[in-house]
Amino acid sequence: MLLLAGCKKGMEERESSNLQHRGDTVIVANRTLNEKLKVQETQVMPYSKEVVTAGTVQAIPTQFAYVAPPFSGRVMKSCVRLGQQVTEGTPLFEISSPDFTAAQKDFFQARLARELAQKDYQRKKDLIENGVSSQKELEEAESALLIADKEYENAVAALRVYQVENPENMTLGQPLVVRAPINGNILENNIVTGQYLKDDSELIAVVADLSKVWITAQVKEKDIRFIKEGNKLDIEISAFPGKRIEGTVFHVEESVDEGTRSIRVLSVCDNRDEKLKLGMYTTMHFLSEPADMVHIPDKALLQGEKDSYVYVQTAADTYVRRPVEVEVSKNGLAVITNGLAMGDKVISEGGYYLK
Repeated sequence: MLLLAGCKKGMEERESSNLQHRGDTVIVANRTLNEKLKVQETQVMPYSKEVVTAGTVQAIPTQFAYVAPPFSGRVMKSCVRLGQQVTEGTPLFEISSPDFTAAQKDFFQARLARELAQKDYQRKKDLIENGVSSQKELEEAESALLIADKEYENAVAALRVYQVENPENMTLGQPLVVRAPINGNILENNIVTGQYLKDDSELIAVVADLSKVWITAQVKEKDIRFIKEGNKLDIEISAFPGKRIEGTVFHVEESVDEGTRSIRVLSVCDNRDEKLKLGMYTTMHFLSEPADMVHIPDKALLQGEKDSYVYVQTAADTYVRRPVEVEVSKNGLAVITNGLAMGDKVISEGGYYLK
C-alpha cells in the first residue's frame, strides 16, 4: 500500500509538472507535450447560411391557361393532341353554335348599315355642294353615320370576345375556331369531335408553358431572415439523384401560416429540359447573402458538459479555454458565430491533452 501510494503521488507530481491549471488558463510546462500541440490562426472567409426545406413544383400562373367553351355548341373539329407544343393563336378546336351565328348576323347587319349610312352621307354632301340639298339633311346623315359606326364597332368587339381577329374575312355560318391563349404544351385534352358543350362546361383543355416553373416552399419563421428575393438556391429532386438545379427566390410572402408558423417562399427555376414535373416534391437548399465569418478546423473543437470550446494560445506555452458558438461543421471546417476573432491562435490538434 505504501508503494502504491508512492506511485500515485509520483504521477500527480508529473502531471502537475506538465500542466498548470489556473481557472480557464492552462500553462504547458513540458516541452515535449507542447510540441504535440498544433496551433493555427483563425481564418475569416465568406459563408452563406444554408436553409433546407421541402418544396413542390407548380406552374407559373401567367404561363398556365384553362380553355373552356366560350358558349354552348357542338365541336366540329379537334385540332390538337395531348402533349403537342403550340404557340399563341394555334387552333385548338372548332365549335358551331347559334350564339356565334347570331353574333355573326349582328356584325354583317352593322356593316351593311354603316355602308348605307356612308353612301347617304356622301350623297347629301355632294348635293349640298351643288346647292340642291339643305344643311339640315347633311347633319342628319352625318349623325346617322356616327351611330352606324358605333354599332359596327360594338359588333366587332363582340366577335373579338370569341377570338375573331379578322371579322371582314368571316363568312356567315362558319364555326368558331378556338385558339391557344399562350405558348406552351397541351397538358390536358378532353376535346371530342361531335360532343355538345354547354357554356358552363368544365375546362376541356389546359395549355401551359413549363420552360420555367415555380417551386413553393414553407420556410420556418426563425429561418426567414436568411432568405431574400433574388437569392440563389439549389434544388434536388429524388428522380435524379446527385443532380442539383439552380433557382432564384422570386417572392417571400408577407404573412405567416399560424398553424405551421412558416412562410411561403416562391422560387423560379429554369425547366427547359422539362425534368421538373408539376406536383413533384423537391428539396430546397436556400443560401443567404455571403458574410465574413471565422473558420477553424473542426478538430479544434472540444465538447464540454454544456457547450463547445477551444483553447486559444495567448503565449508560447499558455492557452485559455474559450467557449464558442458553432454555426455548422462542414468539409473539415467549423464556422464560428461567437467566441473567436480573426487572428486568434487556436489549438487545431491535441487540445484533448489539456483537459
